[in-house]
Amino acid sequence: MSKLRSGWLAALTAATLWVATPVLAQAQSLIRDTEIEMTIREGADPILEAAGLVPDDVTILLINDSTLNAFATQGLRMGFHTGLIMEADTPNQFLGVLAHEAGHLAGGHTIRNEMQNAGLRPFLLTMGLGVLAALAGAPDAAALLVGSSGYFGTLGALTYSRSQEAAADQAAVTALEAAGVSGEGLVEFFEEFRYQELFSEERRFPFFRSHPLSADRISGLRRRVAEQSHYDASDTEEALFRHRVMQAKLYAFLNAPAYTLQRYPSTDTSFEARYARAIAAYRAANTDDALNQIDVLLEENPENAFLWELRGQVLFEAGRPVDAEPAHRRAVDLLPEAGLLRLNLAQAIIAQERPDRLQEAIAELHRSLAYERDNPFAYLLMSQAYGSLGEDGQARLAQAEYHFSISEMEEAQRAAVFARSRLEPGSTAYRRAIDIILATGASLEDIADLDRAQEN
Repeated sequence: MSKLRSGWLAALTAATLWVATPVLAQAQSLIRDTEIEMTIREGADPILEAAGLVPDDVTILLINDSTLNAFATQGLRMGFHTGLIMEADTPNQFLGVLAHEAGHLAGGHTIRNEMQNAGLRPFLLTMGLGVLAALAGAPDAAALLVGSSGYFGTLGALTYSRSQEAAADQAAVTALEAAGVSGEGLVEFFEEFRYQELFSEERRFPFFRSHPLSADRISGLRRRVAEQSHYDASDTEEALFRHRVMQAKLYAFLNAPAYTLQRYPSTDTSFEARYARAIAAYRAANTDDALNQIDVLLEENPENAFLWELRGQVLFEAGRPVDAEPAHRRAVDLLPEAGLLRLNLAQAIIAQERPDRLQEAIAELHRSLAYERDNPFAYLLMSQAYGSLGEDGQARLAQAEYHFSISEMEEAQRAAVFARSRLEPGSTAYRRAIDIILATGASLEDIADLDRAQEN
């Protein structure tokens, strides 16, 4: 069995499900949030398509890091630090930077130091599950999952050449114009930080270390942008509103409640300010106050799925999963194709510890994965639910899927080997276990050897 990982025999006899242990470390964080992702995608997809990319093939990552940075890398991935989103005064500025990164992707520009060699292991965080509370020093408020470093690493390792930067600039202007978006925001963004070229390499924002900036580059870009027919196109009021809401939500989740209340004082009666204060109340563990503020917002916006999601989150984190379920169910009703919202609902059902409802939760997790095939937390919840039902084969298969989704191939293979020994031969689940075993380095001969070993 030359290619099967060591330890598979132990996996055949292990009876206890693997449990994820929370780990705290200095790391960047990958943030997931349906509302923010929808806001970004609404503006991004037309630009990606205009750049010659297939939007569904491009992964957009949101990184919890207060520094100003954005990047594009292998596998059609682009990432944006929360610091950049908070610094972008308008949607047009953010979309200008996004178009620039799309130019790098479309141009096939290589990164001189591969990010996966940088050694960071990010936490996978999901806002909708309240995991961001851990950032405020409350790790028991939610489950922290340690993820793969394959998505991103030390972003200071990235460096584009000046010719690549110029090409990405021109591609950005072309794509923005084709999408009917002004390129002025990109120029504004660069001009706002043009002083960065005066700083030493160590003092510059990461974005300007990896994307060399110069006055000549900015002036040339402005001339080209000013010639475009959509130069005077303005952000819509709806786009401006959603941009403010995105910033308020990020700020409230990522900063201490006291800072949120300073930035969004009670004298500010805008929706985004009240939204931020409701999140701050939740973050401060003032459950009743948070619910009261959310309910006022819901009276005015009863069809807002994200307010229902937040209400469910507050209740769930307060240890009231039964009360949280209707709110999460309403969010799913309003946005049935949002995989994270279905995951929230499944988690609320599982937390009620009712064996008669676990199959319902599992069904919601399968629906969630239909929209988000690689969500590792969904597989962990599924493993938990199947384990509670005594279905060891399915539980271990879900574990294998989890490890496979975060590129832990040795662990994935061990779990799949165990799952295969407990699943009905020829079933869909059985065939999937074989797929994982093969995908993690085994061969058909190895599997035949395994069968012979089991027979003996």
